[in-house]
Order: sequence, then structure tokens, then C-alpha cells
Amino acid sequence: QVRLVESGGGLVQPGGSLRLSCAASGITLDGWTISWFRQAPGKEREAVSCIRDSHGTTYYEDSVKGRFTIGRDNAKNTVYLQMTSLKPEDTAVYYCAADTLVICGRGSNWFGYWGQGTQVTVSS
Repeated sequence: QVRLVESGGGLVQPGGSLRLSCAASGITLDGWTISWFRQAPGKEREAVSCIRDSHGTTYYEDSVKGRFTIGRDNAKNTVYLQMTSLKPEDTAVYYCAADTLVICGRGSNWFGYWGQGTQVTVSS
């Protein structure tokens, strides 16, 4: 049974940093595509970053390039999203999602397994 559990969200001031974690069970990370999505109130869920395959191929949405870094620890079966230089517009619920054979950057409909989400609020 596939299970994804996010953690690490919270309230941070603009310019601050947070590290989100997605702990996976029931899968082996380097055989799956793991993507971080976010959804702000009144907006569609959007792909933010993704990591896949044995090479650790990554993807970043344009607005987070240079500020967010995705990584994984295969030994801990955990994917991380290090977020720096946070902006108020980064405020959203962040979800991790998993599936096999999905190209990074694909929309939420391509992913069959989801975590419960973690709230990130960037505000002074």
C-alpha cells in the first residue's frame, strides 16, 4: 500500500526558508516520479517541482527556479523540497504526489497517490 506523508509546513516571513518532507512507504523512490504540487485558495493545483528515475532528473516550475530545490534520500525513502526566498505568493497547501512512468511537469491528473498536504503561509 502506497502512503505519502508530508511535513514541514508553517508560517514564515517573506524572504524566509522552509523544508518540506514527503515520507513514502510502499514504494521505492528511484522507480517512481515524485512531484510537489501546491494549491492556493481559489486557484488550481499546480506542479511546483518533481524528481524521477534513477538519475534523479528534476523539474521546477518557472516561478520557483533558483529558490526551491528538490532532493531525495533513498535510504530514508523521503523526498525533500527546500524552499528559500519565500514570497507571499508561495502561500498554499503543498502536496506530494507519486506515480510510475509519469514525466515531470505533468498535471495532477497523472498522479494516483497523494499525501494529505501541509500548509505553507508566507506573511509578515
